[in-house]
Amino acid sequence: MTERLDLLTLRVVIAVAESGSISAGSDRLQLAVAAASARISSLEASLGIRIFERSPRGVELTSAGHLLVQRGRELLAGADQLAADLHGWSRGLSGQVRVLANASALLEVLPARLQAFRLSHPRIRVDVEERISPEIAHALLEGRADVGVVDAPIPTPGLEFLPFFQDSLALVVPQGHRLAGATQLRLADLVQESFIVLSGAAALNTRLFNAAAALGESLQVSMQMRSFDASCRMVAAGLGVAVLPREAIAPQLQHLPLQAVPLAEDWAERTHFLALRAGDGAPAAARTLVEALRHEP
Repeated sequence: MTERLDLLTLRVVIAVAESGSISAGSDRLQLAVAAASARISSLEASLGIRIFERSPRGVELTSAGHLLVQRGRELLAGADQLAADLHGWSRGLSGQVRVLANASALLEVLPARLQAFRLSHPRIRVDVEERISPEIAHALLEGRADVGVVDAPIPTPGLEFLPFFQDSLALVVPQGHRLAGATQLRLADLVQESFIVLSGAAALNTRLFNAAAALGESLQVSMQMRSFDASCRMVAAGLGVAVLPREAIAPQLQHLPLQAVPLAEDWAERTHFLALRAGDGAPAAARTLVEALRHEP
């Protein structure tokens, strides 16, 4: 029974009801009168009801016909909206994008760019979660995220990486520290210091420890903090020094007794990358987001 209640037949019934005759309704839909009449008759037969009362003056809806037209309009509106949504989804104009980003991206660039994206693409929902860079590639490959922001690209089959933004690492020391007045420093100048580092396998730690290992040195780590803010507060208290991105800790530099000294090291200049599944593996909405983030000023 329900297989006869297709969308085209509903459109015919509604057009005929609104036009007052089968011929006028057929003209509106650019359908042959015989085809429209056959659809209505077949629907009436399959449902076992009369939809129209026919007369020489045209057609009028029965009580059942009024119910069919009322509910049919709702069904067609929903179907049309679904078609529009799916079309928008395929073109990257609607959908949901799951983003995993490192702390630097969340503090330095993402808030303003996501705000601009939301205004220009209101039908794309963006969910954001903070993760350390080494975890993000695995989440992308496993389909637990659509877009990632990472400290450095790790060549990974199935993923592509696009340059996003740059920042610089600096040595953060308390005001009055012996190195606070330096114009720039090298890691070799710092090996005697007590370091406050980020906890876990943060990409920033990897840069720092690999650079020390290249010098044949091991750094003295006195504390491990979960955030840039906590690290800065420990440094301000005189409990050690830290290597942190200058741009991400700008608020702390303004309000805490700290000094950020540039590091004259290649590894201290960072390019962050947008990562997503290669080829057709990334949803169209994810690619729309990535392009907007890269080109948003």
